[in-house]
Amino acid sequence: MKMELRVQNKSYRTEKTYLYWVRDFSGWIRSKAPDQLGTDDVRSYLTHLTMKRNISFATQKQAFIALLFLFRHVLNKEIHGLESVVRARINRKLPVVFSQQEIAEILKYMSEDYQLMCRLIYGGGLRLSECLELRVKDIDINGGSIIVRSGKGNKDRITLLSRSVIPAIEKHIAKIRRRFETDRRENLPGVPLPFALQHKYPNASIEWSWYWIFPSPRLSVCPRTGQAGRFHIFQSSLQKAFHNALSQSGIPKKAGIHSLRHSFATHLIEAGYDIRTVQELLGHSDVSTTMIYTHVAAKNKLSVISPMDRIDIVDDSHNTPKQHKTIVPRS
Repeated sequence: MKMELRVQNKSYRTEKTYLYWVRDFSGWIRSKAPDQLGTDDVRSYLTHLTMKRNISFATQKQAFIALLFLFRHVLNKEIHGLESVVRARINRKLPVVFSQQEIAEILKYMSEDYQLMCRLIYGGGLRLSECLELRVKDIDINGGSIIVRSGKGNKDRITLLSRSVIPAIEKHIAKIRRRFETDRRENLPGVPLPFALQHKYPNASIEWSWYWIFPSPRLSVCPRTGQAGRFHIFQSSLQKAFHNALSQSGIPKKAGIHSLRHSFATHLIEAGYDIRTVQELLGHSDVSTTMIYTHVAAKNKLSVISPMDRIDIVDDSHNTPKQHKTIVPRS
């Protein structure tokens, strides 16, 4: 399973997720041999996840895709007739969106480097992994753009580099340049390269253009190759910094880093940009995924006045009788 995932160039996160569900499925069927597995086993397992574990629709779909990969590419079997599987309920939840004032308040409680990461994410609609995997060559300061390489679905795209971030990113690049030069003087291992570029360009891993924008302060070992190198910082580091800043800001919203991406899309739509432009900047394959932000951005869109606003109620503490206005229907 692991070999097939790597042959198809699946990301390490996808590999971990698929292997988790295959292990869980293996534990559920217990001692049944792989050549005896079939559609009934998958159907029973997916129904079990819904009925006994009460998982969400997205989680059930993730488990199904992992098992479909196992059967199709490893066991060489097709899965059919899953119409009787008990489906998890689809919950249509609106994304959590911050106002620009709330984002400014959260950033006040973050250190310089983490603040810069969040400004890039909000300013360009980046995913968390896309921000941390940026390399020096991906930042086009003169063009005011960011090149996202091998994003979700292994697709490249160009998005915005906020002009207000340019002084901070120039200062940050100068700082990491000094770390890069120190690595070279000490002859430390370079940065990991995607796919087979290490063999095609043997010196690319120690070139400045391939260096991380947000390198880790320590060397670490690649879980796939076992080779030491300079990786980017861990996702959990930025997530923890963001949650601490959100807590200190006192903003009563349950949100994570991804809400900055939601806010980017919502604020663009509120500013009047068309949905296709926002779709391209976000890297969505289907415009229907982008349409969710129109629901969040459409507040007070029709200038509807609440009927409660047509009633005057004076506070009883002033010992003044309440006055009510009669609502007259419009013709």
